[in-house]
Amino acid sequence: MRPRDLSDYAVYQAGRGIEEVARELGMDPEEFVVLSSNENPLGPSPKAITAVREHAAGVHRYPKSSHVDLVEAIAEKWDLAPEQVWLAPGGDGALDYLHRALLDPEDDVLVPDPGFAYYAMSARYHHGDVATYPLSKADDFAQTAENVLDHYDGERVVYCISPHSPVGSEMPTDEVRKLAEGTDDDTLVVVDEAYGEFSRSPSKVELLRERDDVAVLRTFSKAYGLAGLRLGYVLAPESWADAYARVNTPFAVNELACRGGLAALNDDEHVERSVEAARTSRQYIYDYLDAPTWESAGNFVLAEVGDAAAVTDAAQREGVIVRDCTSFGLPECIRITTGTEEQTERAVEVVNEVVADR
Repeated sequence: MRPRDLSDYAVYQAGRGIEEVARELGMDPEEFVVLSSNENPLGPSPKAITAVREHAAGVHRYPKSSHVDLVEAIAEKWDLAPEQVWLAPGGDGALDYLHRALLDPEDDVLVPDPGFAYYAMSARYHHGDVATYPLSKADDFAQTAENVLDHYDGERVVYCISPHSPVGSEMPTDEVRKLAEGTDDDTLVVVDEAYGEFSRSPSKVELLRERDDVAVLRTFSKAYGLAGLRLGYVLAPESWADAYARVNTPFAVNELACRGGLAALNDDEHVERSVEAARTSRQYIYDYLDAPTWESAGNFVLAEVGDAAAVTDAAQREGVIVRDCTSFGLPECIRITTGTEEQTERAVEVVNEVVADR
């Protein structure tokens, strides 16, 4: 007995965790600064922590009312109908729901290169095929409708990321509108706004009020600091939003995630502090890292350091974990998550020393 042929499937490579690296190097996890996975250095929303504690004793029951309450709260936040909110276990879970609803076997999706690996992985899990469009380092990874449409060939779903990880660039709303206007009627343009809170640009959600071929992906993992709860959602076009009920996994979002998400939505102070900390850290990295960087609208900065794998390895031996971007097709770059003031200063100091010694 064996699973079906999975040889075409890639394994997702997340940023390395503190315990994993500490065990490998025989070091104490407390010695490390972890800036590899774009997590919130300020931790979870305090209101979410309180809500999770208050509702922990109720996890013997299925999450019914909390799921409904969170959907309605998100719909109110964005001024959309509740049916347009596709709640999911993280942004990756939301991608699975989209592909379940949209892809027939051998339908194609078009994804950016570099970009989030799970777009392609999820499409293949749902028997879809994958094409890519390049983002050029020589053009500072600029995102334009013209570039995407030059590589578009009738794919069912087209992805763009704004702000883009790992490069930090954005796709303006007018460019997303041009992209949607330039694709077929049966093509959905999905804008991944996982890092949207850190940007000064408006959300592309406004396009959902004028079109039925744009969707927006959001998450609680970054600015809200709830990565460990796995909570995200898609804002879908109103005309086919009822498809969610047909593809949703029963009780996929757990009770504590729903309760934490509800509380976090009302914790503006935490989000504001998180955003301000990210902007301060970004500027410090621009100013003091001895390597070329790209302007970022997210909670991270991409830097060109030469041999990224070697620099990442040397830095983690000094207690700083950053992301080697080789898996993104950028073997000369690392991505540094914005940290607290102390964490950022230490990371910059260590990376500078490592780069200088090479």
